[in-house]
Amino acid sequence: MTILCVRFQLPPADEAALPRLLGLLEEFTPVVQALPPDGALADLRGAERYFGRTAVELASVIRVRALALHGVDCAIGAGPGPMTARMAAREARPGLTRAVTADGVREFLAGRPVVALPGVGTRTARTLCEYGLDTLGRVAAAPLSTLQRLVGAKAGRDLHERANGVDRDRVVPNALSRSLATERPFTRDELDPDRHRRALLSAAEELGGRLRVLDTVCRNLTLTVRYADRLRPGGGNPTTRTRTLPEPTAHSAALTEAAYGLYEALGLQRARVRALALRAEGLDPAGRASHQLTFDPVDEKVRRIEEVADRLRARFGPRAVMPGTLAA
Repeated sequence: MTILCVRFQLPPADEAALPRLLGLLEEFTPVVQALPPDGALADLRGAERYFGRTAVELASVIRVRALALHGVDCAIGAGPGPMTARMAAREARPGLTRAVTADGVREFLAGRPVVALPGVGTRTARTLCEYGLDTLGRVAAAPLSTLQRLVGAKAGRDLHERANGVDRDRVVPNALSRSLATERPFTRDELDPDRHRRALLSAAEELGGRLRVLDTVCRNLTLTVRYADRLRPGGGNPTTRTRTLPEPTAHSAALTEAAYGLYEALGLQRARVRALALRAEGLDPAGRASHQLTFDPVDEKVRRIEEVADRLRARFGPRAVMPGTLAA
């Protein structure tokens, strides 16, 4: 176990604390990769030799320092690779490190649903489940040729390797500029789904505008739902879901549609929500992105209106033009 995935238990709307906490990890290793809004990966191969401690022991030291210096607890997953560490971190709790050894990776993966594997979206999971490949153990046992026929040559090969515990990912030190985020807190615990959707619309409009100003597009959208007192009904951490967009985009309508889809998939019903956050991830220059041409005049009209609205906002302020739902 040489890789840690650390999830800091940050207060709502306190994402600015993450750089300080990344600095804490960098006291142990220079190989730290940010996982906004509240996490990081750390490669401790050199640190284990230097400090004479295992990764799990170093995780305990990191937790104590985070509490003592920043007043922030953390949940930590440890594994032989980034993929395993991230999956282990989902099962960790504050004060507990969930560790997976190199010999125990396949056993750790076997009983988990395919959607638990990083990089497997709902569409791929649905396809696999239709053929009875609903767990990673069954995917690992399936012939490579079968997986490639179902999800494609490259995706099938990657899926087969990951389900068998082969993790080719690396911890890549990076800056926080690979993503943009915005949060919509509620003044009180909010039960009304219409208010939830209104907050998502506002957040998606803001993200789209910021992306277009930077002349960038995003490939993934992440929704984080923070519940009353940071707990789900029955207890637990904030819920986070990520969706890969059909194509890289900065189009507010596409971001709004994806945000609504993520929200509806959660089936929150009567959950008391404290805040909703959206994060645009996988940013790339807009000039490198391809756009699927359509013959829908409505789509082209909406995009032209969006361009005009951006120019008006730049001249008269961000509230100069907004959806009618938000102006009410």
